[in-house]
Amino acid sequence: MYVHVPFCASKCDYCAFATWTDRSELAERYLAAVRRHVAVEVAAGLPLATSVFVGGGTPSLVDPVLLAAVIRSIPVAPGAEITVECNPDDVDTDLLERYLEAGVTRVSLGVQSMVDRVLASLGRRHDRRNVERAVAAIRSVGVPTFNLDLIYGGAGETLDDWRTTLDAVVALEPPHVSAYALTVEAGTPLALDPARHPDDDDQADKYELADAVLTGAGLANYEVSNWARPGHECRHNLLYWRQGEYLGVGCAAHSHRDGRRWWNLRTPERYVAAVEAGTSTEAAGERLDAESRRIEALQLAVRTRDGVPIDALDPDEVPGLVTERDGRWVLTPSGRLLANEVAVRLR
Repeated sequence: MYVHVPFCASKCDYCAFATWTDRSELAERYLAAVRRHVAVEVAAGLPLATSVFVGGGTPSLVDPVLLAAVIRSIPVAPGAEITVECNPDDVDTDLLERYLEAGVTRVSLGVQSMVDRVLASLGRRHDRRNVERAVAAIRSVGVPTFNLDLIYGGAGETLDDWRTTLDAVVALEPPHVSAYALTVEAGTPLALDPARHPDDDDQADKYELADAVLTGAGLANYEVSNWARPGHECRHNLLYWRQGEYLGVGCAAHSHRDGRRWWNLRTPERYVAAVEAGTSTEAAGERLDAESRRIEALQLAVRTRDGVPIDALDPDEVPGLVTERDGRWVLTPSGRLLANEVAVRLR
C-alpha cells in the first residue's frame, strides 16, 4: 500500500508531485479521510499489505500521532516493511518513537546533497548538519533500517561537490542509498530556467562516480538508481519493479491490480470531500492488454540486477550495454546509463 501525504513546508524547484505548501489546515481532516478510505477497502476484502510506503510531500511534517493512527489502520502481513519518508529537519527521537510504536521499520531520508550551497540551489531547506543529526536519531531509537536519497546534476554542482556528498554519506554508513539524476519536469521553476537544466555528460560522470564510491563502500547496485547492503533492499520498490499489485490511498495516489491502473483525485480538498461523501476517490484509470503488460514487465525488470530472459533481447542491438548472468541479460554499468535505450529494444 502507498499512502500519499501532500503537505510540504516549501516546494522544491524541481518537484512536480501533487504537493501543497498552503493547505496545512487540512491535515487532520485529510488523515482522517485516509483512515476512512482504508476502512472501506478493508471492508471490501483488502488483502494484508506486505509493504506500506508513506510518501509525499513531507509525511514527517504532519502530527506523528495522527500519522501513526493511519499506519495502524492498515492491516499488514507478518514481517511487513513499513516506510515513512522524512525531511531531515523534522526528525527527532520523539517523532521516530511514535513511528516505531506504529510498526515503522524503515525511514527514507531526503538528503539530496551534503553540500549546503547545492542544497540551496535545489530549493531545499535543510543543511548537512541536520542530515547527520537525523541519522544519529534514527540509530539511537533503533529503526531497523533506513535509506538516504540523493539527487545529482543540480546547477552549480561540481564533480568535487558530488564526491563530497558521496564521501559524507558513506561516512554515515547507511544500509541503503538512492541516487537519482535531476530531471526537468514541466511546470516547475526548474523547467522555466534553462540555464539551470542538467547536462547529460555531467550526470553520466556523476553516476559513474556514485557507482564506484557506493560499491566500494559495500553497497551493491540492485536497480539502476539504488544501492544496498544485503537484506536492506527496499521491498516496496521491488514490488513496483516486479509489476506487483498495490493500493494507493490519499490524493493523486496510484493503484494497480490485475492489469488495471487507476489514480485518485489530485487535490486534497476533492479527495477529502469524496471520502466524506462516500463517493469514489478515483479520477481516472486504464487497463493494459496482455502484450502491454508483458513489455512493461520487461522494461521494469531490465533496470534491476535480475535482468531479463535471454530471448527478450538481441545483444547485438545494444553492444556493451548488457552482459549474460545466470542465463539472463543484465545491464552493464554503461548499460545503466542508457537503460532507456535498452528498454525500447526489448521484445
